[in-house]
Amino acid sequence: MEIDFLQYQVRNGDTLTSIASRLGMTSEELKLFHNSHCQKMNKVWFENLNDVKNIFVPTNFKTKEQKEQERKNSLPNQLSASFFTTKYTVNETFESPFESPVNINYIIEINLRKNKNTGQHILNYVQKDFKSNGETPDDKISSLSIACMQSIMPLEFIVNEQGKITGFADHKKITDTFSKQRKDLEDFFVGEVAQNYMDTFERSINDEMFLLKQFHSTLLFQALFPKTDWFQKKTKWKESFYFLQNSFPVQCEITIEQENIEEDSVSTILNGKIIELCTSQEIMRGIQLQESASEPATGNIALEYTTHIKNKNLLQAKASILLSHEEEFIHQHHINITQG
Repeated sequence: MEIDFLQYQVRNGDTLTSIASRLGMTSEELKLFHNSHCQKMNKVWFENLNDVKNIFVPTNFKTKEQKEQERKNSLPNQLSASFFTTKYTVNETFESPFESPVNINYIIEINLRKNKNTGQHILNYVQKDFKSNGETPDDKISSLSIACMQSIMPLEFIVNEQGKITGFADHKKITDTFSKQRKDLEDFFVGEVAQNYMDTFERSINDEMFLLKQFHSTLLFQALFPKTDWFQKKTKWKESFYFLQNSFPVQCEITIEQENIEEDSVSTILNGKIIELCTSQEIMRGIQLQESASEPATGNIALEYTTHIKNKNLLQAKASILLSHEEEFIHQHHINITQG
C-alpha cells in the first residue's frame, strides 16, 4: 500500500502555520490532515504546538488550485484527431407505450483530419453493418433505406474547434454520388414504391440544411460529438437538445459530475431536464406553436462520457432520453457507443 504521509518532528518555534506554509498548505488543511491520521489522544486543535512531538504531514500535498488544474488537464478542452477512435460499435433501443421496443446495432468508422489549407477539421464518416433486433433487415423498404444511405457514404463533415459539426465539406459531392449510384439501385429495387422512395430520398439530400438537421437531431450525433467545453464546466448551464429526430431543439438545464473510474480514465456525466415551455405533443409533431403551454413537457436527457486521461481519447459514450406527458412516459431512447 502506498504511504502518502510521514511524521514531522516538531521543533522549537514551530506552529501549525509555519509548518503548513512550508508545505503549501493552510493551517486548517494541515490540522485536518494530521487529525485524520493520528490517534484520538494525539489530535491537534490549536496554533501553538507546545507539548506536541510529531505532526503527520502529506508527502504530496496539492492545493485546490493544483487539483483544479489537474482536473482540467485530464479532460478534453479542444477537438483533436486523437479524440476519436477509428471504429465504434453502436447499440440503440427505442421504447414507447404504443409499440414494441426496437433494438438496432451498427458500426461507425471515423477519421478526423485537419485541412492544411483552410485549417478546418474534416470528419470522414461511414455507417455500416446495420441490424435490427439482432437480424439483418430483409423487408424491401428497410433494405432500400439502408442501401440509399450507404450509397452516399462516406460522408464528410466540417467540425469546428469546439467539436460542433457546422456543415458538409462538399454537399454537391453527396448529391452527385447518389445520382450516379441510383441506376444500380433501380436495377435491384424495382417497382413504384421503390421509385417513390428514391425520389423522396433524393429530394431530401438535395436540401443541404434539411439533410444536416437529420444528422444533428439524432441522439447518435448529439452523444458522439459533444462540445469540448462541456468537459471543463463545473456549474449548471443551459443547453438545447433534440428529443426526437427532425423535431426542434428543446432547452434543458444541465448539471455535471465527474469521477475517476480507473487509473487512466475519467467519467463525465451530464444530466439535463427540460425547462422550455413547450408540450410533449409539439415535440412529437416537430412543430413548436407560439401559444404558451398549459401542460409543459417533462423530460430528461443523460449523457455519459468515458475519456482517457492522457490522450483524451473517447473510450465510450452513453445517452438516454425520456419524454413524458402527465407523468407517463411516451418516448424512451437509449444509445451505447463503444470502441471497436
